[in-house]
Amino acid sequence: MPAALPAPRGPRSIRSKPRSGRSFRLSAALFLLAPAALPLSAAGPELRVGLMPAVDSAPALLAEKRGYFAREGVSVELVVFPNATERQVALQSGAVDGSMSDLVAFVYNVQGGFDLRITSSTDGSFPFLVRPGFPEGRKASVAMMEVSVSNYLADAWLAGRYEIEKVFITDIPARLEMIKRGKVDMACLPEPIASMGQLAGLEKRVFENKDDFYPDVMVFTARAAGAKREAIAAFNRAVDRAVADIRADPALARDILVERLRLDPRVRDLMALPEYRPTRLPSRGYLDKVSAWIEGLQGKPVTLDWGRYLLDASR
Repeated sequence: MPAALPAPRGPRSIRSKPRSGRSFRLSAALFLLAPAALPLSAAGPELRVGLMPAVDSAPALLAEKRGYFAREGVSVELVVFPNATERQVALQSGAVDGSMSDLVAFVYNVQGGFDLRITSSTDGSFPFLVRPGFPEGRKASVAMMEVSVSNYLADAWLAGRYEIEKVFITDIPARLEMIKRGKVDMACLPEPIASMGQLAGLEKRVFENKDDFYPDVMVFTARAAGAKREAIAAFNRAVDRAVADIRADPALARDILVERLRLDPRVRDLMALPEYRPTRLPSRGYLDKVSAWIEGLQGKPVTLDWGRYLLDASR
């Protein structure tokens, strides 16, 4: 079980009006992102929501830019965290009401006594980077984070193709460096980070997601879910507006990600984007599938009452 996390360092904010803050910079071996926040009302936000520097964030970022949160009657501050550790600290300390996460992290959190609610699936993209000169064969060493979606997807997408030697590396820049130096054959990384590796000369492979859902989810603390249910429903409605816009014009997702995450413009057309869908809860069948995989990872059953942890805020 993950050990208790240290006190948060206090996420910094970049407000969109006026625009200020630090820039986002990525290279094949370095990933730096200052947490970015968007406008607050004078009384402060009704919801403070964490995002990750990933393609899942596009609908929420576009919803903010187009004023959809305000139209739905909710004040929202969006904070982009550079890594899962800082996201976890912010959630546990109450610095944010909710955040993008994944089902693997969710199960480990709840089993460890941290009460969360899933309010929606999100749509992500995790390509695999391949080292130069990789001799295609039966075996492949793959860098990933152990308790994470990258481990789950390596088994889901590579297990039938290769005998996988898993190399557990938590830090994303370290994974990039290992694949760049040829120390591992492949690395599982989220978009747009994977495309930044592609810019550096690494091969990017994208595998089809044959499920109707993705392991990524939006979670809120149990306290926020109870006290701010109507605000969460308004947040979802605003995101759904943005999803409809992106489905009509996918270029909107590329543009908002480059703009708000301060990406190298060359990555715009390289990103492998998912099919963005309206907010929805994962199905019980999909939850059972991921739970079965987690049972193998942790060596014990997952016995969660999913009816307790799935929150349809619209009801």
